Amino acid sequence: MNKDSKRREALLYHAKPTPGKIQVVPTKKYATQRDLSLAYSPGVAEPCLEIAKDVNNVYKYTAKGNLVAVITNGTAVLGLGDIGPEASKPVMEGKGLLFKIFADIDVFDIEIGTKDIEEFIQTVKNIAPTFGGINLEDIKAPESFEIERRLVEELNIPVMHDDQHGTAIISSAALLNALELAGKQVENTKLVVSGAGSAALACANLYVLLGINPDNIIMFDKDGVLSSDRTDLSLLQQKYSKGKPGITLGEALKGADVFLGLSAGNILTPEMLLGMANDPIVFAMANPNPEIEYNLAISTRSDLIMATGRSDYPNQVNNVLGFPYIFRGALDVRATKINEAMKMAAVKALALLAKESVPEQVNIAYGEIKLNFGRDYIIPKPFDPRLISIVAPAVAKAAMDSGVALNPITDWEKYEEELLGRLGNDNKMVRLITNRAKIEPKRIVFAEADHLDVLKAAQIAFEEGICHPILLGSKEIILELKEELGFYADLEIIDPKIKEEDVRRNNFANKYWKSRKRKGISLYDAQKMMRERNYFAAMMVNEGDADGLVTGHSRSYSSVVKPMLQLIDKAAGASIIATTNMMMTARGPMFLSDTAINIDPSADDLAKIAIMTAKTARMFGVEPVIAMVSFSNFGSSSSPKASKVREAVAYLHEHHPDLIIDGEVQADFALNQEMLKEKFPFSKLAGKKVNTLIFPNLDSANITYKLLKELNKVDSIGPIMLGLSKPVHIFQLGASVEEMVNMTAIAVIDAQEKQKKKLAKI
Repeated sequence: MNKDSKRREALLYHAKPTPGKIQVVPTKKYATQRDLSLAYSPGVAEPCLEIAKDVNNVYKYTAKGNLVAVITNGTAVLGLGDIGPEASKPVMEGKGLLFKIFADIDVFDIEIGTKDIEEFIQTVKNIAPTFGGINLEDIKAPESFEIERRLVEELNIPVMHDDQHGTAIISSAALLNALELAGKQVENTKLVVSGAGSAALACANLYVLLGINPDNIIMFDKDGVLSSDRTDLSLLQQKYSKGKPGITLGEALKGADVFLGLSAGNILTPEMLLGMANDPIVFAMANPNPEIEYNLAISTRSDLIMATGRSDYPNQVNNVLGFPYIFRGALDVRATKINEAMKMAAVKALALLAKESVPEQVNIAYGEIKLNFGRDYIIPKPFDPRLISIVAPAVAKAAMDSGVALNPITDWEKYEEELLGRLGNDNKMVRLITNRAKIEPKRIVFAEADHLDVLKAAQIAFEEGICHPILLGSKEIILELKEELGFYADLEIIDPKIKEEDVRRNNFANKYWKSRKRKGISLYDAQKMMRERNYFAAMMVNEGDADGLVTGHSRSYSSVVKPMLQLIDKAAGASIIATTNMMMTARGPMFLSDTAINIDPSADDLAKIAIMTAKTARMFGVEPVIAMVSFSNFGSSSSPKASKVREAVAYLHEHHPDLIIDGEVQADFALNQEMLKEKFPFSKLAGKKVNTLIFPNLDSANITYKLLKELNKVDSIGPIMLGLSKPVHIFQLGASVEEMVNMTAIAVIDAQEKQKKKLAKI
């Protein structure tokens, strides 16, 4: 994507369809006059009076306890510098979004129009009663140190400047594990730091608490080494002015154990790296370009342990591993501050988590056979679902043990369940799917690339690194649309109707005719069909000219699925073709089957659909808990429509006893754990969180997923084809660009899985 296109896309993202990235959503009913009279006057007077009696009741009757202010004055925004409070607002909204999706914490972003320290502090103190916590952000040093120190002392709610402490906490966890792997003692560790800003100083301070001797820390800023003869250093920098006057970075690194970079790209040379001690540890965290490029570093030293701030290399030091869960734990015990004990608890929790067995969902997301604690895995991955249930409780316990918790937790098992329940409130699965596809992109045919939205989806998929698109359709139209979109990548464009494709088209037609000549297809019919994009695209996949295909945006599902079923064989062992939709609901991903193919499946069909859906769920790291839904509950109706569901369940119980599945059961009972457990305690689903629904017919499945999508604005990925031997996936008519991009990622993952199975047989 060229610079103008990137700029336009970024501006459109923030402007449309609604300006900004966050909004306020009511949490109570407001449909009737009674609701409104309770929400406001006169009913609202009652909680007001209760809070007036005891100010702590504000946590009982308002959202304060789950509300954090992200506050800045815009003086040190990302890599943009002092751009002012208004210009910083998009960044603060983005931080609010991260709080919500990773820890279910609500945020108001506050941009303050002053650079005066005292005015800033007084403004925050004056608005503090609104909030349960304060996250300071993008405030330049050294003012940020004084602002945070004062607010921590003078407020009775958690305050943290994440720019400083976030990086310090995450990198400290990485450092603990790196030192262990390198066999180095923390008290003897020699550390060289490039950068002397707020983040570097916070890191150094926390490393000292870990046990590093301050005398073993040599720090550099843009003007050189911090030494005792420097007169331009702040009080905080003077603590680390241990360097020999005039010493260079290369000289300081001779024999050093650890390099910490929070400065600028490409300042650490291979020669400097070679001068470090055995098993050197390098945290090169300048963004977007590290102090030394990762591949250059690991090719220079085979004994290196390295971390960066980038997601495309191992050991990403990402603040999102810390701040959402630190505030989550602090809020949940109503901590009066975030102290050093709480920060250290987060450090140790993260370090220990990296040593635990990694959930299959995380392995799948990162394309690993199995992530194991080692030089390429010293800190958890940002997509690890255990973070909230490990880090937040550790922080909460530390707050209690250090005497700053006003609302101690007593039932830790219940608290962990509550934390895990918060994970369903975002689209983590979409990020996992996209991330996994990007690890090994495949050649995907976009069979309707001469439609603007399809080409947009191909552009996004290409620029995100999800796939290598092959654009199928009218070449003239595709080139015009590419120009309109500013999509200048040199991609393969195929027009199946033009003369240049005669040889391939005739070859496809001959092969298709030979496979179908005893099923009523003539050679002339085959030649005619191969001029039609979906037949041509399917043959491309069959013949290995592409790894997968996506189509269906502009035509009815039935008309598009026909050529796929004619040309693409069933997968080995499959006797039925079906589809499932992955719905991104508030309770987490839900698989709904069969949403597009089988109109009135038999009991045998339903059993097979359930088995295929379970395999697909596991492909995405979700252990299926399956309800076979009906209008009947466990034999309450003798209708044949209910009976076939019972028969399918009976078969699965007998032949697949390891599968967590039951029915027939009504949808509300299936989704309400307590109601099901109370009324049907004998069910295999009792007390379990159902994540897969198998419907008795196409009507109910298709209507349900489309109602969820439109009425509840639930994101849908699908229909995902089940039972075909090739990665072929069909959009619903009129699918959005986002839906098509997500389906493209599914097609890539499907191709990855089929390739693995093929290689395993060799």
